[in-house]
Amino acid sequence: MIGFPNPVNEKAARVVAAGVVLMAVTAIAFELEWLLIVIALGFLARVLTGPKLSVLGQVATKVVAPRLGEPKYVPGPPKRFAQAMGLTMSTAAVVLYFVFDAPAAAWVVTGVLAGAATLESVVGLCLGCKVFAVLMRAGLVPEATCERCVNLTA
Repeated sequence: MIGFPNPVNEKAARVVAAGVVLMAVTAIAFELEWLLIVIALGFLARVLTGPKLSVLGQVATKVVAPRLGEPKYVPGPPKRFAQAMGLTMSTAAVVLYFVFDAPAAAWVVTGVLAGAATLESVVGLCLGCKVFAVLMRAGLVPEATCERCVNLTA
């Protein structure tokens, strides 16, 4: 149950990102603070299990992505890292809103999250994956993880 898939269908990942954009923009536009918690819990589920425990992940992988044609597989570790970045940002928004009573800051963080998810969903630019690549080059990612990424693309 616990574990992230490798490889990942990039089409499904982009659909998940579109769902994050929709939720984040809705939360900001209507000041739905409870939706910040839903977004953070979704990221937590995806970091821990990929799409298995995420409603958004299930809809993306089982319903929407299959209708977008043949899967395009990419390495899983960078996508998991990107989900972890989303978890960090969405958790920061929750803490800012509910613990520090700083709603404006929470909405700004949520807006940045929406911007990153928009890049992923619209143009396929995964900022978390780019950061992961930098960390790989710097030797901060374990060699076994790097090998899983390279073996997929080889």
